[in-house]
Amino acid sequence: MDELVHRRTDGGVATITLDSPANRNALSAALLTQLRGHLTEAIDDEAARVIVLDHTGPVFCAGMDLKEARSGVTDSQGENFPALLEQLWTSPKPVVAKLAGPARAGGIGIVAACDIAVAAQSATFAFSEVRIGVVPAMISVVVLPRLDPRQAHELFLTGETFDAHRAERIGLINRAVPAEALDDEVARYCGMLALGGPHALAATKALLTGDRAAALREDFARMRRLSAEHFAGEEGREGMRAFAEKRPARWVPGAPTGATASKSD
Repeated sequence: MDELVHRRTDGGVATITLDSPANRNALSAALLTQLRGHLTEAIDDEAARVIVLDHTGPVFCAGMDLKEARSGVTDSQGENFPALLEQLWTSPKPVVAKLAGPARAGGIGIVAACDIAVAAQSATFAFSEVRIGVVPAMISVVVLPRLDPRQAHELFLTGETFDAHRAERIGLINRAVPAEALDDEVARYCGMLALGGPHALAATKALLTGDRAAALREDFARMRRLSAEHFAGEEGREGMRAFAEKRPARWVPGAPTGATASKSD
């Protein structure tokens, strides 16, 4: 198996790096498995006080691997993705997301599940699920607690792309900084977090996430069923097909229906 995720620990900081730039760090079954493994090892590593999620390539994470989803490779993703979000949300060690580039769909779920998120000002975001006929179900469990309800309604329903400054204003990330300042800002947060006692940080994080953490498993199970229903449904299949073919989905007003309607799944 290719190594799609790397981990190193230096100066009390465990940096976990997504390294699948060929598919924009999409959440393939292999990447999810490796990411969960590295996260578990970082949490268990006594030398690590803070965990940073980093990435190679221009995109932080494009969301679910739609090529795998179209081919039916969904079981591992269906189990591993909510487990990953729960692992991030409940990690006793603070987790910092570092975004030098865009996040989409499930990638935003990862950002929301982290304790702190810092992005380059050039990074963009979008809850793009509805545009391919599926629902931002599982990520809603960790995203909705972060956002103002009006902002959530607008961005979930429209799928509109928004910039890092808006992401900061609505509570999705903590800071939007110039690209050249990203490393220093992440290092600043890591330095502040390392000043806290490990047990005190873990207890404080449990205090902050307590009620939500207790309901995560049940909520993810319910959202997983909703997500699977739409990925397997007619709209989901058409949406993923349209995305792969770089054309409007059939439900878009004015989109051609003849030739695309006859294509097989």
